[in-house]
Amino acid sequence: MISAESTETSRMLFDRARRSLAGGTASSARTTSTGPFPYPLYIARGKGAHIWDVDGNEYVDYLISYGCAVIGHANPSIGAAVAEVLASGTMFGAGTVPEIELAEIMRSMIPCADLVRFANSGSEAIQGAVRAARGFTGRDKVLKFEGHYHGWADSLAVSNRPTAAEAGPYTRPHAHPHSPGVPAGVVADVVICPWNDAEVLREILDAHRGELAAVICEPIVANNACMMPLPGYLETLREECTRRGIVLIFDEVCTGFRTGPGGAQGLFGVLPDLAVYAKALGGGLPIAAFAGRRDIMDEVGANRIKHGGTYNGSPLCAAGALVTLGELADPAVVAHIDTAGKRVMEAIRRAARDHAIPCVVQGVGAMFQVVFSADGIAPRNYRDLAASDDARYALFRHALLERGVHVNAVGSACWFVSAALTDDDVAAACAAVDAAFVLLAGV
Repeated sequence: MISAESTETSRMLFDRARRSLAGGTASSARTTSTGPFPYPLYIARGKGAHIWDVDGNEYVDYLISYGCAVIGHANPSIGAAVAEVLASGTMFGAGTVPEIELAEIMRSMIPCADLVRFANSGSEAIQGAVRAARGFTGRDKVLKFEGHYHGWADSLAVSNRPTAAEAGPYTRPHAHPHSPGVPAGVVADVVICPWNDAEVLREILDAHRGELAAVICEPIVANNACMMPLPGYLETLREECTRRGIVLIFDEVCTGFRTGPGGAQGLFGVLPDLAVYAKALGGGLPIAAFAGRRDIMDEVGANRIKHGGTYNGSPLCAAGALVTLGELADPAVVAHIDTAGKRVMEAIRRAARDHAIPCVVQGVGAMFQVVFSADGIAPRNYRDLAASDDARYALFRHALLERGVHVNAVGSACWFVSAALTDDDVAAACAAVDAAFVLLAGV
């Protein structure tokens, strides 16, 4: 059983880290990975679907580096590909064959991709896609949805987690900076809309007629507990953007490739003009991309719309991405991920019914989350999700951690499912879920 005593080395390392790292971590997202313990876990190694912390505690991993390690930690094929690049040189500041090969396989997998450009993180690639849309249309404003997350950079770090007072009226939400340091001028160029409400969407689009360069969304809202689009909503987005000459951008940083070779656009059959990829693309290596319509991407290719980056398409990361996409192009691999995830989703639903604890499990097999809502009804938008029971989720998550199952500490995020999971790994998660609900029922 994981406890404060059994994670003592992590605590000592956090004390050490705070003397040199801001906040003791390399990312604002990593401060709560042990739940009630006031320090994060420090991981020493991973293999397949398992990780081990510095105290030797073993976990079945359903965080998988926020979805990056989709074909497993320390994947031997990725290791071999990377070793070959390490032996021949990692960066040249010039073209290399792996970047061409990777763009080709991405074009073959992504329905909307006529052309591809590489970046190093999802936040970077989002900036490239937004700049491309603005440059192509000659407009400045971008519509994003309340609660959707598109990276930490200024241009879309707006209304990611507003409080009720900050959010403003439902039909005309306020644009609110995600943190101090986001300039007011940037915030003024972002129009906020509630998710999954076609009528309000049309009203807001009408109010900003001729001003919007792009509409951007997470088609499955990974950062709002895997909230699904209502039937027909993505089709409405597509129709309205086409009618108004607005570039539709899908943020597929989380959905890309893991929900199937074509990502969310393949799953739902709705094509955006541009789409953004990271996380699963590199299989654990830092690489990202934006891709889409030829006429938009040609403006980037002709250098009329500027886009750069020293490490873009690095052969080291491209080699790992080629292995990863080769695996995810196999229908059997995608089916295994989907089946494994759905088994755990059903175990949560069954345990909730058995113990009369209202909750909803939403998402798809590859990525999902449990929401403890008072009525057990799936939230439709960010404001619905704000009414969920965060304290109950925290108890649930920590009960899983104590039983060796590692999932995201934040209830508004999601579980990610690895292709490396075995039947025993899934069974261990299901057993931990049952035990966690016994605990919740007794509180």
